[in-house]
Amino acid sequence: MTKTHSDAAAILGERVREQRLRLGLTLEDLASLSEMHWTSVGKIERGQVHPNVETLVRLATALNADPGVFVEGLNASMYAKRVHGLTAADFIREREREESRRSEVS
Repeated sequence: MTKTHSDAAAILGERVREQRLRLGLTLEDLASLSEMHWTSVGKIERGQVHPNVETLVRLATALNADPGVFVEGLNASMYAKRVHGLTAADFIREREREESRRSEVS
């Protein structure tokens, strides 16, 4: 059994594989079109590694797809454990509360 890097990596890899198979391409075909080594493409498809943006764009271009379809719906909670689950919206909301408290005191 192959260990995946994260849920996000597994989902992204499945999406790449599905598109590759839909087009009838081999790993070697996709690797050649993406200017990558076929073992690297295999690792991505198995979710063993996270591709960087350039790699994702190369794969998407070779597969005649928008790179966004591969990452659609993925979020930070699907990656390795995070210290916190805060977003920018959470941060801004808390900052506004703190500023409101300070202005009430002044």
